[in-house]
Amino acid sequence: TRSLCDWSSDVCSSDLFKTSDSSDHESRDEWKRKATITIECIIQASDVSHTMQHWHVYQKWNKCLFNEMYTAYKNGRSDKDPSLGWYNGELWFFDNYVIPLATKLQECEVFGVSCDEFLDYANENRKEWSVKGHEIVAQMLRDAEEHYAAKIGDSSPFDDDEDK
Repeated sequence: TRSLCDWSSDVCSSDLFKTSDSSDHESRDEWKRKATITIECIIQASDVSHTMQHWHVYQKWNKCLFNEMYTAYKNGRSDKDPSLGWYNGELWFFDNYVIPLATKLQECEVFGVSCDEFLDYANENRKEWSVKGHEIVAQMLRDAEEHYAAKIGDSSPFDDDEDK
């Protein structure tokens, strides 16, 4: 049995439309299904493409997301402090979403040899994150706290009004 993205190499095949018997309708439906699956894989990849690029690109966008979520937390728009689960969350995301998606892209050959790079970078970034992630999260939290403190004009955003 072929995986869903395996069909993408068939999507552009004009052979699917050369039949003139009753299977023509089924062939067109199959082609549309394959095209839809391929497009879905591409859309998913575009959403997380930073995780499948060079370490510095991944880190830039990872920090941006962290800052966005931290700001939401500090402003009361989120109940969860992102720093508490960020390290393990990134590992989970690589293992359960990014690497399987990069593997699917490689299998379906949508982007040719670039798919090999996507998978390689995803694996490399996951490995580097597993080594440096705790330190990176600590630094992102320090940076976010400093930024937040500067925005509110207070040297410590964690002081309660009761303590003053």
